[in-house]
Amino acid sequence: MLSHRIELYASRPSRRQFLIGAASAAGLVIGYRLIATEPVDARAAPAGPQTNPFQAYVEVTPANRIVIHSSQFEMGQGSYFGIATLVMEELEGDWGQVDVVGASGNPALYGNLAWGGAAQGTGGSTSMASSWERYRKAGAAAREMLISAAARAWGVAAGEITVASGILSHPSGKRASFGELAEAAARIPIPDDVPLKSSDEWKQIGSETLKRFDTAAKTNGTQTYTIDLKMDGMLTAVMIHSPKFGAALKAFDAAKAKALDGIVDVVETPRGVAVVGRNMWAALKGRDLVNVQWDEAKAEQRGTDEIIAEYRKIAAGPAKATARDDGDVQRALATSAQTVEALYEFPYLAHASLEPLNAVARMSDDGVVEVWGGHQAPDLYQAAAAKAAGVTPDKVRLHVMKTGGSFGRRAVPDADLVVEAVATAKALGWKAPVKVQWTRENDMRGGRYRPAYVHALKAGLDEQGKVVALYDHIVGQPISESGGAKGGIDRSSVEGAANLPYAIPNLKVDLTSTHVNIPVLWWRSVGSTHTAYAMETFIDELAAAAKRDPVEFRLSMLNDHRRHATVLRLAAEKAGWNEPLPDGRFRGVALHESFNTYVAEVVEITTKGSSDFTVDRVVCAVDCGTATNPDQVRAQMEGGIGFGLGAILQEELTLTKGAVDQGNYDSYTPLRIEQMPKVEVYIVDSDELPTGVGEPGVPPIGPAVANALRAATGKTIQRLPIKKGLSA
Repeated sequence: MLSHRIELYASRPSRRQFLIGAASAAGLVIGYRLIATEPVDARAAPAGPQTNPFQAYVEVTPANRIVIHSSQFEMGQGSYFGIATLVMEELEGDWGQVDVVGASGNPALYGNLAWGGAAQGTGGSTSMASSWERYRKAGAAAREMLISAAARAWGVAAGEITVASGILSHPSGKRASFGELAEAAARIPIPDDVPLKSSDEWKQIGSETLKRFDTAAKTNGTQTYTIDLKMDGMLTAVMIHSPKFGAALKAFDAAKAKALDGIVDVVETPRGVAVVGRNMWAALKGRDLVNVQWDEAKAEQRGTDEIIAEYRKIAAGPAKATARDDGDVQRALATSAQTVEALYEFPYLAHASLEPLNAVARMSDDGVVEVWGGHQAPDLYQAAAAKAAGVTPDKVRLHVMKTGGSFGRRAVPDADLVVEAVATAKALGWKAPVKVQWTRENDMRGGRYRPAYVHALKAGLDEQGKVVALYDHIVGQPISESGGAKGGIDRSSVEGAANLPYAIPNLKVDLTSTHVNIPVLWWRSVGSTHTAYAMETFIDELAAAAKRDPVEFRLSMLNDHRRHATVLRLAAEKAGWNEPLPDGRFRGVALHESFNTYVAEVVEITTKGSSDFTVDRVVCAVDCGTATNPDQVRAQMEGGIGFGLGAILQEELTLTKGAVDQGNYDSYTPLRIEQMPKVEVYIVDSDELPTGVGEPGVPPIGPAVANALRAATGKTIQRLPIKKGLSA
């Protein structure tokens, strides 16, 4: 449990610009503790109890730019685009004016409302839910302030002024750009309770033609990521970490490295050794010359085969905790007409983002520690950077950079990358900016994986083929070793199983959490990455035992879950579920809800012999409430399907005698472009509040593929990845 204090940080407007609600109580100190709690319902996402809910969200400059300060981190999922859409819907600006920058340093303003609002962070597919009211109201307030400024300048009634495409107009012929009115608007009191547009007035939200404003920069290479940062005199540091988790640095000899041209220094860091060079190449060459000794007394020495074998034994015995317990499972199983059992094994998975982990740290002339990077959890990182630098949090300024992927890896409770960058720059006496750049091998072998799990499942059916009992004993390593478990239950281990929607009168989900000295972390869609696969393939097993169609079988148990049933019917209809397929082609289906978004996927595969196949088509139906950007919803479903498909087909991170075997994309193999199937996405028309799309496309793809394989072979793959299970 982390406890610290943070000074609120908010830029004050200059005389020549206005920042919504910028009259803040700068210097006010608040305190909070980071604790693991049950999530707030992200669908409600109220504006929150902030004194001024519009502070630092929208800025209009005299240069006629609209600068939106995003509370949500951009890692490719489109949060900047979504938040800008919310603002622009109400502001009536022109998209050519828009810049979006990452905001940080003020949890009262930027706290994630879907998490309760106490801390800023991006995750759990909550960006739109947290931003829905906050940023629309900011845009509306900015528009009204501009109108009021124009009305005063022109001597006309505010109600006679219209706003469109960044221009304010009056029937008299008077016109002005936002920038021309910025200075006057800065003096206008912030309006309260500005009415928001009704859904039938929306032009931006839900638009089928609106495309991402940042596509060009990403396409032509002008988008700047942390890996691209250059500063005068900047040094580059590469890391040497222990090959085994839990080992401690004993000693190192850097004499040969320091003699190499281009090496500035070799210093100790909290996790190992930093080799600092004038450029990346020099640092890499120097790294190879450092002799490091490790104390492995407390290191993890087991391999993954041994760990999984232990999990299988545990799964066969009594559980330590219960996450859900409906009815009397044991009695119902004992009296069932038939029972079905299955044992599933899930490997460790790496995030494997395209941009390896990195951060830049320096101390400015005014004594402020500045850190550039993919700050997915800014409040944590600000506090961790302050501790590493030996300063107070108000002396730390974060620069939130766009990032080439995260999938959860850049939201680390101990801020590992930030701490390494700050510690290295401090060890050099703050004489220059330092970029810590992990190699792909650092990234792959640096820990923070999706945990390995085993599921032991058993179910009972009555004589009519109805499921009367289902039991799941989940064994695995909790992401939160302390503070995150409620009643002995790590929520991330059981989500997707403990909230199973099917009407089963006797349902029990047990959990045994293990202790393994391998660092683990949330991974895109977290617990649902394994629970969806186990549950949805097992449901197909039960449908087969009952001699019923898999779609009809599921629908018969979803009478109380309208949104689940709607996406399942839609996906089946669009896929032509009841239409015949050519020889050698097979379908599979899966349904899952994660982060309050409902997704059904139907897969078509073509078999090529007994152990080879291709995934040819995926039909996806998604209910994410109001679709802020339909094109982006489709893109995220497509991306999630590709991400999840690679993991389920072929990704696996293994250890031998405590050391990670994989190091790069040659041995850890995400989906290749030629493996990507045709994907069709259908969005349920909804007036519900928006939910997330960054993660929910991932969980159903694995079980849908496995169920198609079962249709082809009669065998359910229970040991992942699938290609390993097929050859077993």
